[in-house]
Amino acid sequence: MNDLRNPPAQDPGLQVPACQSVDDLQALTGTELYVSPWVEVDQTRIDRFAEATGDFQWVHVDPARAAQESGFGGTIAHGFLTLSLLGKHYEDFMPGLLPFCDLGINYGLNRVRFMQPVRAGSRVRSRFVLTDVSRVTGGVQMLFNATVELEGESKPACVAESVVRRMFKQGGAR
Repeated sequence: MNDLRNPPAQDPGLQVPACQSVDDLQALTGTELYVSPWVEVDQTRIDRFAEATGDFQWVHVDPARAAQESGFGGTIAHGFLTLSLLGKHYEDFMPGLLPFCDLGINYGLNRVRFMQPVRAGSRVRSRFVLTDVSRVTGGVQMLFNATVELEGESKPACVAESVVRRMFKQGGAR
């Protein structure tokens, strides 16, 4: 299983800009700001997610049965496991994007669709397009169109309209 705490470096052609203010960030509206490294979603990760959530549906945790009965040819990741990777991927780029902020908050999701299953052993990556920026008390709120891609597939695994907040550092630029 990949160690998500130490991801491989992002493609150097996809450098994240460093904003010095909320105005700088607003100027990036409509821009794809980050593409994460590929992450393997193996059976160990799926099993750990099942243990963390209590969701032991056989299509996720019983490879033999899933191969025979599911129609997917094996186990698939929980949709919410796929979605949960967005939080990690935000933390991969937000500190560099907004050096004047520190605390990050997943504020919510306006829309989520699981477009196709993520089979055990597949690799996924996330793409983030900034669609809106607004000031909130003590920080900034951003709306992203997030897409979780499956390696080798044209149709994404998941698309989401994600709302995140970053809170200003004490004395940080705004």
